[in-house]
Amino acid sequence: MDNDLTLKELSINDVFNCSESITYEIPIYQRNYAWEKDEIEALVLDVWDACVKNKGVYFIGTLVTYDKGDNTFEVIDGQQRLTTLFLIMRALKQEMKNKLTYRARKRSNETIKTIPYFHHDNLDSGIKKGYDNAKNAIEEFIEEENKKQFTIYLLNHVHIIHYRVPKDVDLNHYFEVMNSRGEQLEKHEIVKAKLMTILDESDKAKFAAIWEACSEMNTYIQTKVSVKAYFEDNLKDFKHFGASFDVLPDVKESALKPSKLVNLIHATENLVRKNEANDDNNNNMFQPIIDFPNFLLIVLKITRMGDSCFSPNDFILDDKELINEFNNVLEDKSLTEEIKKSFTKRFCFNLLKAKYLLDNYVVHHTVGEDTYEHNPWQLRYWNKEEKASTKNLSSNEKEQDKLVQLLSMFEVSFTARQRKNYLFYILFHLFGNRDLKEYHDFLTKMAMKYFCDIYMIKDRLNEINTPRPRSFDQAIIKNGQIDLDVYNSNITPSNFNMIYGDGNEKTKGIPLFVFNYLDYLLWHKYATSLAGEELKKDDEKRRVFFDELGCSDFGLEVFKQFYFSRTRRSLEHYYPQALVKKDIGDINMDQINCFGNFAMIGSDANSSGSDWTPKVKLDHYLDSSKKIRQVGVASLKFRIMMQMCHDNDESNNRKDREWIFDDIKKHQEVMLNILLGQ
Repeated sequence: MDNDLTLKELSINDVFNCSESITYEIPIYQRNYAWEKDEIEALVLDVWDACVKNKGVYFIGTLVTYDKGDNTFEVIDGQQRLTTLFLIMRALKQEMKNKLTYRARKRSNETIKTIPYFHHDNLDSGIKKGYDNAKNAIEEFIEEENKKQFTIYLLNHVHIIHYRVPKDVDLNHYFEVMNSRGEQLEKHEIVKAKLMTILDESDKAKFAAIWEACSEMNTYIQTKVSVKAYFEDNLKDFKHFGASFDVLPDVKESALKPSKLVNLIHATENLVRKNEANDDNNNNMFQPIIDFPNFLLIVLKITRMGDSCFSPNDFILDDKELINEFNNVLEDKSLTEEIKKSFTKRFCFNLLKAKYLLDNYVVHHTVGEDTYEHNPWQLRYWNKEEKASTKNLSSNEKEQDKLVQLLSMFEVSFTARQRKNYLFYILFHLFGNRDLKEYHDFLTKMAMKYFCDIYMIKDRLNEINTPRPRSFDQAIIKNGQIDLDVYNSNITPSNFNMIYGDGNEKTKGIPLFVFNYLDYLLWHKYATSLAGEELKKDDEKRRVFFDELGCSDFGLEVFKQFYFSRTRRSLEHYYPQALVKKDIGDINMDQINCFGNFAMIGSDANSSGSDWTPKVKLDHYLDSSKKIRQVGVASLKFRIMMQMCHDNDESNNRKDREWIFDDIKKHQEVMLNILLGQ
């Protein structure tokens, strides 16, 4: 590397394969590797998108290191991205001359060294999960014949700015400078500035107040002082819902004064510390299901749906296109300044309206960890009529439960920022109709529409059975409106097996949504037939229920406590691959890679128990001591599989054969009957 330069533009190949062998060292003061699935997927998708668009050079940020001498560089800033790039390179089976090490972290170093086999007893779970997520993202989004093209582009055309702090620089002084420097404008701030230049001076204060209030995604819009005047005295209803920007009263200047940052920090810290999910005094804050830039895109798409020249199928719900999508309107020379001003006002009003609907009609995740005893998904509206600050959206308990399960099913299935099509459809519907019964019907129909007209049409899926780009809008938007009529309704088990396999050959992939939709239908079957009834185990109605599930009675508590945990993103083989590789038993790799042997469970459970035998999993996950985190296996399908295994274990003629291919086939057949409504 050139020691005369402190600032240099490098390709990813330069970073990991420069002429001199160097070591990037993560210092002890840096936090552990923490990028999650969504962030890793976003990076892979961004690079692939740049590759497809044939961008000459694609910059992905900066890397700041301190030159320690002996070709060792201490990573000061950018370690999360650097580690992710390292994991992507390993997932692509690329050799690297340069090393990535962790100072005073033996476990992290051993984990890095043993990729991809991880032959080590004490792994760094963050790095292990990061590698798995990188590998899965590549498999999911990039077809096999395109991987070489992706790799070449990543190595040669993806660039990073490497700033090397010289050896003679005082690091303490450097950190002071880093902490005091101004940050560059975010994309959404650029969009805000562009929109405000279009407005008259008299409208700018109102626009700014609405924008700032809506940008805080973790709290109810009704709690923001700057826009409180737009809501009824009880703060439940947006009293100008059917009006327009011009009808909204002007804001007072005092309302625009921001809260002190220290107060916001303390409020959040206190909320996390208390972690009392049922305390209504704390319900004004929550974990948002979408970030502000991507929320802006959904609102922009809603705003443009009425435009004659707008093609919703070509609109990209991905914040890297945020400025471009707004520029499609703001830089359109065929539009007059008055039309652009009208558009800006309409967008701003829709932003306020959409935030109100998002906060009060869509689920939030409470602050804190998932727990087995309490569903963290809440569907509550802000209300100050009585002592409680929030109330369940529906006063009908059964309707409320179904709405929560449906909404959280969609969210857990599509957590990535680029996959919020479902949220666009929901908000677009609510703009025109907030009736709760019709809202429930809408969500029910949309779930069935997704399954039948997207996931059960082979042409809408890629080689690993993931929906192709634009598949959702192509199936659901007709003539500028939401069409939830199902056109592919006559689905049979053989249709399903042709796409997803039945064990005669290894499946090409089964998407998360298919598992989530099945678990919703299993829960719904309980909710509509047994919920609220105190039925004893020998009751005929209860016996029929479990017979239709293909197993003996394992109680109703699992159904009562079931919810869609955000941790359930790991595909579990109930009969493990390790046993097949050891050639134990009479089952092969094709047979275990089918729907009947799979379930989506928590990644914590999968990482610890993926190689256990079916019987060991049964004993472990159903441990009566309650020491095992039950939320880790929060899958109704998986619970049914375990009960079938338990039933076989108690049979005298099934010793050591508690879960075989006949069981897999039988379970798949029963689950398909429920999935297909047969």
